[in-house]
Amino acid sequence: MVQKAKPTNRAPKVVDVARLAGVSTATVSRVLNDPEKVSQNTREAVLAAVKETGYRINRAARNLRTNSTRSILALVPNLSNPFFSNILSGLERALNAEDYSLLVTDSGDAPLTPDQMDRLIAAGQADGLIVLDGSISQADFAEVQANNPSCPIVFACEWVNDVNCPSVRADNVGGVATLVDHLWENGHRRFGHVMGPTSNVLSTVRRDAFVTRVSELGGETRNPWILQGTFSIDAGRAAAEAISAMSDRPTAWICASDQIAFGLISGLTRAGINVPDDASVAGFDNIEMTEVFNPPLTTIHQPRNKMGHQAAQSILELIRGQENRAQVHILPVQLVNRESTGPAPR
Repeated sequence: MVQKAKPTNRAPKVVDVARLAGVSTATVSRVLNDPEKVSQNTREAVLAAVKETGYRINRAARNLRTNSTRSILALVPNLSNPFFSNILSGLERALNAEDYSLLVTDSGDAPLTPDQMDRLIAAGQADGLIVLDGSISQADFAEVQANNPSCPIVFACEWVNDVNCPSVRADNVGGVATLVDHLWENGHRRFGHVMGPTSNVLSTVRRDAFVTRVSELGGETRNPWILQGTFSIDAGRAAAEAISAMSDRPTAWICASDQIAFGLISGLTRAGINVPDDASVAGFDNIEMTEVFNPPLTTIHQPRNKMGHQAAQSILELIRGQENRAQVHILPVQLVNRESTGPAPR
């Protein structure tokens, strides 16, 4: 039982916490630095004593003693893209719960070189790296791993093929197939697709899933109906220009991201092609603007907050030596049916 602390003018020390909780100073240290090795009752008693005494952990001294920074570096390809905000939120909450800090850096439009990634890892002074950027080549990433063998690395959302790291991702194949099925059930038989950048793994996986599912159902798609782009509104606008110039075009379009779909709908509307009466348009991600866009966007919901949480758990398990380095976590997705899709025009 935790006893009532006596008022004192000096700063509380770990011995005060130990005395109040009725445990040794070594047990207090274990609770504060390695809590999973201590029973729940003991943890609760020590944490109650910490709160009662007002004891503050000397993080700098602890980090120096344990050769740990208690921080994780996240590599994000575009911080201006609202898609990543919920992933980072899930990361930060899960890491904070384990007394870790989250550092974030923007990898920019161009893929980082191995030297740049090495410098980021060193400058961040982080215990691990969470990568949300899938545009890095396999060879470059292998070099980074060789240069930083003690740095745990986890992929979140995007990934690099043939790299031996845990990965947390949405069910991209299942999500695209669900969109094709939804449009097929609405009578569409001719399908187009607007991709993200060809260097990005999500772009190629979603394109291949699109082609496969349309073929399985017996629908029609053609090479000119698969348009390359980027994960941006501008890419959607550019695609709309190409589509409006087609004399023979699909009745349904699946975009590799919601932002592409926003630009596509805007461009088609400006060209006099009504969505969804003349053409149905669907996105992928379910970012915040999808519900209030005009028309509200049919899309695939990714559990981005859960994705961040799982990535945090994976990096912490790697640090503790508990995670399988080849583990792939695929999170389920769901269709959000709104007003940008409808029956195929007669």
